Amino acid sequence: MSRGRLAIHAHFYQPSRLDPWTGRVPAEPSAAPFHDWNERVNAECYRPNAERGTLRRVSFDLGPTLASWLAEADPATHARFVADGTGAIAQSYHHTILPLASAADRRTEIAWGIRDFELRFGRRPAGLWLPETAVDLVTLREAAAQGITFTILAPWQAAGGGIDTRRPYRLNLGHERSIIVIFYDAGLSASVSFEPEASADADRFARERVVPRLLGGPAPIDAPLAVIATDGELYGHHQQFRDLFLQRLVMPDPDGPDRAFDIVALEDVVARAAADPDTEPAAIRDRTSWSCHHGIARWGAECPDAEDGRWKAPLRAAFERLAGSIDAVTALAFAQAVGDRDPDAARDAYVDVVAGAVGGAEFAARRWPDADDATRSRLLELLEAQRWRLAMFASDGWFWEDPIRPETRQVMRAAARAARLVDGIAETRLERRLVEDLAAFSSPSRGLDGVAIYAMALEEVGQAPPGS
Repeated sequence: MSRGRLAIHAHFYQPSRLDPWTGRVPAEPSAAPFHDWNERVNAECYRPNAERGTLRRVSFDLGPTLASWLAEADPATHARFVADGTGAIAQSYHHTILPLASAADRRTEIAWGIRDFELRFGRRPAGLWLPETAVDLVTLREAAAQGITFTILAPWQAAGGGIDTRRPYRLNLGHERSIIVIFYDAGLSASVSFEPEASADADRFARERVVPRLLGGPAPIDAPLAVIATDGELYGHHQQFRDLFLQRLVMPDPDGPDRAFDIVALEDVVARAAADPDTEPAAIRDRTSWSCHHGIARWGAECPDAEDGRWKAPLRAAFERLAGSIDAVTALAFAQAVGDRDPDAARDAYVDVVAGAVGGAEFAARRWPDADDATRSRLLELLEAQRWRLAMFASDGWFWEDPIRPETRQVMRAAARAARLVDGIAETRLERRLVEDLAAFSSPSRGLDGVAIYAMALEEVGQAPPGS
C-alpha cells in the first residue's frame, strides 16, 4: 500500500447582506465592534488564513456573492484568495438548493457560478461545490454538461451505504457522461468542526486521528485518501484559533517526524480517477444534503432539524408564484421587443454585468444592436429583476427555525426588488400578489405574519412597505 493522502476542503460562504437597492451592506449592530458580519468574519477568518498562506495548501470554494463583497471591501485579501487558489473550485451562484430549483434556474445558477469563477480566477473550474451539497442526478447532469468533472458529497449521500471514503468514485450519469464524486470523511470532518480537544493540537490530530483513518476501513487500498470538508468560516470565526490549527495541519514542521501521509490537491486526485477506467462506480441518494439528514426537507417543509417549519412551504410557494410571473412578463417583453421568445440565454449571459466584467450599456448594445436605447434599458431592467428573482431563493432564507431571522428578511428584500422592478416596467401588480401569499404563514416565536415580516424587511433598508 502506497503513502496516504490528506486533502482539506473549505467551503467559504456568507449569506448575501447587500441592500438590493443600494448595493451596500447595512450596519449590523450585532456584529459590533465591526460594521457588519461580513467585516467581522473577514477579520476573524478570511484575512488571517489568506495572510498565513494556508489557502495554497487546501481546496476551497469561495461563494460568488461573498467574493464580490470581498473584492470591494478588502481587495488585498481577495487578491490572495485568487493568487493562492490553485485548488479552488466553483460554487453555484446564489447558494440555491438546486434540487428544488427549476431546470432553467439550475442551469443559470451553475452557469453563473462557473462564469464568475472564470472571471475571478482566470481559468475554467474542474469542480463545483453544490450548496449544502444538496444533490440529485438532474443537477449533476447539468453540471457535467457545463464541463464540471467532480463534486464533493457527504458519505451518507451515497446509495447503498458502506461507502469507503478513502477513494474517489465514478458516477454514471447516462448518455456516456460521468462525474467523479469525492465523499468526505465524516469522522474527521466532525472532529475538526465540533471537538475542541481533538483539533487543539494539529500534530497529535494527524498522528492519532488521520493516520488511523487512512489505515482503517474494510480493506487495505492503494494510496488511501482522507478528505476533511467543513465550512471555511470554522477556521478562526466559528472556532477561535482553529485557523492556527489548519495552518499547522497543512504546513507541518519540515524538520519534524514524518507523518506517513502527504497533503494533496483534490484536482490531482480527481484527474487520476477520471483517467483510470477502473475507478470504482458509485450511486447517490437523490435529494440529500450534508447539513440535513432528512433529505432536503429543511428548505421547503417541516423537518426535525428545525422546531417549526410550517412557514417554509408557503414562503417557497409565494416565491415560486412570483418567479413564474416574472418569467412570463420577461418572455413576453423580449418577444415583443427583439423577437426573442426565449430570454434564458440573455439571463445566463447577464452574469457578466452582475460581476462587473462589462457595463450594462455595452452588454445591451452587443446583444441587441438593432434595438433603440429605451428598449435596451427596459430589457436590462428585466434582467436585473431576474438577478434578484434568482437571489430570493438563497438557501439561508429557509435554513433556520423562524422566518423572523435576518436571512429570511434578506430573501424577502430580494423578492421585493424583483417584483418592484417588473411592476415598474410592465405595470403589473406582482408585489400585491406576493403580499397576499405572504399572509399564509407566521413566525412561530413572534406571531407576526409574513406580511408584517416583509414590511419590517423593507423598512430596515429604508424602503416603504406596500400600501404606505
